[in-house]
Amino acid sequence: MSRLIIVFMVTLWKLTGQGSEEVRLPDHSSLDAVTGGLPEGLYSTFRTFRHRTHALDLKIHLERLYLPAAKAGLCPSADPAKLRREMADRLGAYPADEARVRISMTHQGQVYLALEPLKLLPRSVYEQGVRVVETQAHRENPTLKSTAFIAASQSERAQLAEQNAFEGLIVQRGLILECLTSNFFHVRNGKLGTAARGILNGVTRHEVLRIARAHGIEILYEALPLSEADRIDEAFLTSSSRGIVPIVDVEGTPIGDGHVGALTRRLMELYEADVQRRVEPVG
Repeated sequence: MSRLIIVFMVTLWKLTGQGSEEVRLPDHSSLDAVTGGLPEGLYSTFRTFRHRTHALDLKIHLERLYLPAAKAGLCPSADPAKLRREMADRLGAYPADEARVRISMTHQGQVYLALEPLKLLPRSVYEQGVRVVETQAHRENPTLKSTAFIAASQSERAQLAEQNAFEGLIVQRGLILECLTSNFFHVRNGKLGTAARGILNGVTRHEVLRIARAHGIEILYEALPLSEADRIDEAFLTSSSRGIVPIVDVEGTPIGDGHVGALTRRLMELYEADVQRRVEPVG
């Protein structure tokens, strides 16, 4: 009889010229907790597929770290090829069916790899949709995925459960730009809308836009005024770990008829099929 192994703690490695070494911090309860125990820098997070052997758009995730490092003249402690080898080795021995992976690079160039078991969202989330609310969070530099934002937005994230909300909106001058950990899309009159500036250009956001263009869906690069949430037909958020998640409630305002919309469902199906075609080996 097979034995089920359950991992509760995040495992963290520091990559060096000789390989990698495990790092112990006071709090290993989550990826955010571990990241908060490291020096500030940049990071990217994604999930694995096919029993921890594959990932999606890994090159783009790595570019989030290595391109800014090159511009800053840093010499990272591990180059992309070495990081991929180490990641494949660690994932191969990781005792979970799938993993959530976070790679981070400090402003001094030190590279870290953190793994936690992937906890898939309940099917009901995708079938029934979620509620989102406004927060007071903002990004100092929206184009960079900085670990400093994780700490800066902790209070807003903690309040989401109190408001029975799945995600928090980042709103500037009354416009919905994105969410705390995802990108935001809306649908009005069959057209797909998303903010063009002042946001982190998420990997999944990029793929959804590519899929939409390929299938003739008109895209409007404009942020939605929060005050007009009651005038749109559909909304959803995107992230690498969660894919496309329908939004049916914004600040207590039902979106459309309060159910997952037709275009959102279509994009979810197209995205899932696209993922299965394009996942690539980690190593």
